[in-house]
Amino acid sequence: MAGVTFKEVEKRYGDVLVIENLNLEIRDREFMVLVGPSGCGKSTALRMIAGLEEISGGTISIADRVVNDLPPKDRDIAMVFQNYALYPHMTIRENLEFGLKMRKRPTEEIARLVSEAAEVLEIAALLDRKPRQLSGGQRQRVAVGRAIVRKPAVFLFDEPLSNLDAKLRVQMRAELKKLHRRLKTTTVYVTHDQTEAMTMGERIALMKEGRIQQVGAPLEIYERPANLFVANFIGTPPMNLFPATVREGGSTLAAASFSLSVPASLRAAAAGKEGKKVVVGIRPENLVSPAENPRGPTLRVCVEVVEPLGDEVIVHGRVGEELLVAKLGPDRVPEAGETLDLAVELERLHLFDAETERRLAA
Repeated sequence: MAGVTFKEVEKRYGDVLVIENLNLEIRDREFMVLVGPSGCGKSTALRMIAGLEEISGGTISIADRVVNDLPPKDRDIAMVFQNYALYPHMTIRENLEFGLKMRKRPTEEIARLVSEAAEVLEIAALLDRKPRQLSGGQRQRVAVGRAIVRKPAVFLFDEPLSNLDAKLRVQMRAELKKLHRRLKTTTVYVTHDQTEAMTMGERIALMKEGRIQQVGAPLEIYERPANLFVANFIGTPPMNLFPATVREGGSTLAAASFSLSVPASLRAAAAGKEGKKVVVGIRPENLVSPAENPRGPTLRVCVEVVEPLGDEVIVHGRVGEELLVAKLGPDRVPEAGETLDLAVELERLHLFDAETERRLAA
C-alpha cells in the first residue's frame, strides 16, 4: 500500500498560516489532483509530501509510515517540476541515469530501467541529445522519465504542463493519464487549471486559502458543488450566480430581475425559509432555447458579447442589470444587441445559503 495521508497538517511561515488543519487521504494507486487558485497552498502541500517543506503541525504518512522527519531521499517519492529541472550539460540518457547512479544501482539495471522508460515515453531516439535540443513537450517527457526510472511509491507533479502551449497540454494530459493506467502508481498532481483537474483526476481536492473546500470525483464536484467558491471555480464558463430571496412559503426564488419556481429537488431545502437570502446557481449549459425546453421558465437576455467556438456559442448578456453567460449550440448565433429568450432547466438549478455560502440540499 502506498497511499498518502494528511492528518491535521498545518504550515506556518512565521506568524502567517498558509495551510490550516489539512486532512486528506489519497488512496493507493489513485490519481489525486490538488487544484485551486494561486496562493491557495496546493504546491506547499505537495512539497510537504516530498519533504521539501517542513510541516508546522500534524502528520503526513506514506504507505502507513509517518514521514514528518524523513529526508526527501528516504520517502520513496519522485517529483516532476514545472520547469523540468533537467541538467543542461548532460545528455538525456545521463539525465535519466543520474538518480539511479546516485543510489548506486547496478549498471545493467540502470540500462534496463532507462531503456524501459524511454520506450514507454517514446523518447528512445532522443537519448543522445542535450535538453536544449528538445522541444518543451520532449523535455517534459524526459522529466517524467526521470521520475519513472526510480519506480517510486508515489509520483508528485507540480504544475508540469503550465509551460506548454494549449495543444500540447491536451496531448500531454492524455499521455499522463495513459501512463498512470499502465504504471498504477499513486499520483498527486497539482494544477491551477480546473479543466486539467476535471479531465485528469480520479478525485479532486479543491483548495482555497490553505483549506480544502471539497473532495470528490470530478463530475460529483461539478454537479453538486459544496459551496459558492467551488461552484464558481469549477466549470468553463463558470456558473451564473444570482442573489435571491425565498418567497411564497418556499415555492419561489425571487431575484432582482426575475423569479423562478423552486424545483422539486430543492423544495425540502427551501421549505420554511420564507424571506431567507439565498444564491441561485445556473450552469451556462442549463440555459437553452425555449424550443428545447418548452415547459421551462424563460429569461429575457440582452446580448452583449457573442463567442462562436464552432461546436458551441458562448453568449454574454444581461437579465435586467445582472450579468449572465449561456452556452448554446452552434445552430443559431445571436447578434450583439439582440434580445434573446432562454429557458431555464429548473431541475438542474443550484441553491446556496447567502450567509454561509454552503449548498442547500434536501
